[in-house]
Amino acid sequence: MKIRNKKILEETALAGTPCYIFDTDVFADRAMKVRQAFGSRVGLCFSVKADPFLLRDIPEIFRYIEVCSPGELSICVQTGADPGSIIFSGVNKTREDIERACAYGAGIFTAESALHIRLLCDCARASGKRLKVILRLAHGSQFGIDPPQLKDIIAHRADLDSIDIVGLHYFTGTQKTKAKTVAAELELLDRFCQELEMDCGFVPEHIEYGTGLGVDYYKQEEEENDLALLEEVSVPVKAFAERYPLTVEMGRFFAAPCGTYLTRVMDIKTNGGINYVICDGGINQLNYYGQNMAMKVPPIAVVGKDEESNLTDYCLCGSLCTTADILVRKISLPRLNIGDVIAFSRCGAYSVSEGISVFLSRAVPRVVLYSKEKGLRTARELTETFPINTPLAGGRTT
Repeated sequence: MKIRNKKILEETALAGTPCYIFDTDVFADRAMKVRQAFGSRVGLCFSVKADPFLLRDIPEIFRYIEVCSPGELSICVQTGADPGSIIFSGVNKTREDIERACAYGAGIFTAESALHIRLLCDCARASGKRLKVILRLAHGSQFGIDPPQLKDIIAHRADLDSIDIVGLHYFTGTQKTKAKTVAAELELLDRFCQELEMDCGFVPEHIEYGTGLGVDYYKQEEEENDLALLEEVSVPVKAFAERYPLTVEMGRFFAAPCGTYLTRVMDIKTNGGINYVICDGGINQLNYYGQNMAMKVPPIAVVGKDEESNLTDYCLCGSLCTTADILVRKISLPRLNIGDVIAFSRCGAYSVSEGISVFLSRAVPRVVLYSKEKGLRTARELTETFPINTPLAGGRTT
């Protein structure tokens, strides 16, 4: 594993583990590489759910941020995110959610159903604002609006006196590793847009497309593989952007390379000929998409040790009382001692927000941000979760 700054890892580890470090320079660099590949015609949107801790350092290159829940909206408010950059999305929107986003000044709202249309219209009328809305096109799942129904809504858009339907939202899934998949989706979207123009006289002003571009976690030369895929995908993306005003939304591809997770060796023992390492982290805090029963090996290093010296096979385990808590089933590492710190890289997306964090009431890790300009900054201290799992005194009746 290539560690950009070993001294930073050592300094962070001394302050306590488990811990996430998010290098905001790496985040900005990945965004710039996407901009260079897709060109200036394509807007960039960062999905907050991938890593909300990056919001305070969001590069100006992002035109939008996608917010999918009332909690994420609260994070935006508390971090001072530009309200006009917010695309307020999410499959479950209540009237109260929309009212809050409207009051904050969210720039665009997605609609996933006829109910969302009604709620958005009601909120717009009550607030005296006209809301910009993009309709999410369904693609074989619970998300979005079925194409015939979506077309009917657009055909009768003149009846919606308080909102402006300005475009479409289309996302089909994550970890796409073939450019032809993206090309096929954009061809489908192109055909649908042509139908809307022919049948309804509707030309979109905004199309948000979630590429779901894949990140290589387990092979050698991970960065090079990612960028090769980006270059291939840029061909259909740029071609589509020549015809329509396109914004590409991603989370994983932008954030994954910027994260490192540090966990400390707490115990080492040999059972049945296998060297087990017990760490102070675990699967509740570290999540790699595509990991299968810990059989795949993500990029790992031992902080402060030569990667090639005294190699020994280990099974890396966490602190949870379940046999499922295995981070890596077999890996050769420099001989470990209790107190050593193991660094897992390329975990900038989702691990911090997607893990089963309250299981066993373990504390959630520290979060540290790093950039050359600002140095190390603590974004969250080690935080106990047991209050979340503690019943109210006296069993209060609700």
